[in-house]
Amino acid sequence: MPEVWYAPKKPLSGRDYWVAVLRKQPSAILLAIQLLAILLLPWLEAQLWGRLVFVVISFFAVTIAAFVTRSTPSLTWLALLIGFPCVALEAWSVLSPDNVLVGAVGHFGLAAFYLYVAYGLVSYVFSDSWVTSDELFAVGAAFTVLLFAFAYLYLGVQFIWPDSFTGHVPGPRRSFLELLFFSAANLTSVGLSDVGAIRPHARAVTIIEQLTGVMYVAMVISRLVALTVAKARR
Repeated sequence: MPEVWYAPKKPLSGRDYWVAVLRKQPSAILLAIQLLAILLLPWLEAQLWGRLVFVVISFFAVTIAAFVTRSTPSLTWLALLIGFPCVALEAWSVLSPDNVLVGAVGHFGLAAFYLYVAYGLVSYVFSDSWVTSDELFAVGAAFTVLLFAFAYLYLGVQFIWPDSFTGHVPGPRRSFLELLFFSAANLTSVGLSDVGAIRPHARAVTIIEQLTGVMYVAMVISRLVALTVAKARR
């Protein structure tokens, strides 16, 4: 049985209030951090310090994500074991952008971490026979986590195979924001992007993301329909 959060009998304030909010709706916090990171990225990406700040935001996302997946059969220690070293490698790659090994390992590691967190969130949503408000936030959080996961996969691909993606600005590598935009276009099946995959490995990962986006929507809709039918039969 999932842990049920009960409202306290007396109002909380300060630190206790935010701890209670985090316990009640950790998925909402994770979703908010992801959306905030997307909005801040245009300003942060242009500067070295800004990219390091983005890494710090990712650090907090790692912490919140580990807290969220603790409510599922997923292992929290495994999430931390994958996440924290990869965040450190990501910071290293910001300071040493020409180090291909560090960059590739960091990007692929973060992609694996975000995919693991997405699995934990989906398991959380499918863990019981009713839908809570936090599980609804988890649906959105899982989608944004997948968005970041494939963006990091694309970063890793272009570190190993330069010129894997084309864009309006010539160059062997696309920025993280460009690849995040490309990831969003594929995952949502919108397809509106000035970035394109032109090498075989990049195209293969793109196909996987497009299929993932379609299957994710199908899974969520089928889950909600099944719960609605089950509730009507009671």
